Amino acid sequence: MAAPDARALRQRLESLEAAGVLQIPRAAGHAGAPPLVQAVPAPALASATVEEGGRAAVLQVLAEQVMGCTQCAELASTRTQTVFGVGRVDARICFFGEAPGADEDASGEPFVGPAGQLLTKIIEACRLRREDVYILNVLKCRPPGNRTPLPDEVANCRGYFERQFQVIAPAYICCLGATAAKALLQTDESIGRLRKRWFTYGSAKVICTYHPSYLLRNPEAKRDVWDDMKAMMADMGVDL
Repeated sequence: MAAPDARALRQRLESLEAAGVLQIPRAAGHAGAPPLVQAVPAPALASATVEEGGRAAVLQVLAEQVMGCTQCAELASTRTQTVFGVGRVDARICFFGEAPGADEDASGEPFVGPAGQLLTKIIEACRLRREDVYILNVLKCRPPGNRTPLPDEVANCRGYFERQFQVIAPAYICCLGATAAKALLQTDESIGRLRKRWFTYGSAKVICTYHPSYLLRNPEAKRDVWDDMKAMMADMGVDL
């Protein structure tokens, strides 16, 4: 019989393989001052590309895998339902948040509560609609009391959100808050230090800004987020 640690590792690898993650990259160090554009490797796809017509089907299969996931026992036992993601399967921009809250847990859709309503206003101010982008979170289940995701929970969900990014293949990823930025870029830097710098994840350009829930508590930071949105849209060739 395999030792407990070996069994857990085998189960983890099997779950990642089921989610389509066939290669696990090593985290890069962050010694010294980072360049203006910092590359973060994304796991390799099983195939180089996903046909556009098949993206919705692949995401649906992955969403069903998420629905049955019980890797995080506490989250699986307390959730109402999983919250996978919503939007265009070929979106040019992905907005990447932290975890579902009570409203999201009830509806099954990310960013539908007060913070989500503010995010919708931000998206519309960028001359876009929610249906033009893709919205997802690091975690697919609500943490009890809306607490910050634990490292093991982020690790358990990594295969799912990485596969989402691989299938959608966005040109831009906007990390909303520290949890999303740290999970995607595998860094311990604060969101304040990550702002105003460009990163790349796979073929996507990554920008980091404050989470809408932070803006509800600190309205003065809305100007900073708007500056970040203008920088992203300017890079896309859109003048706001």
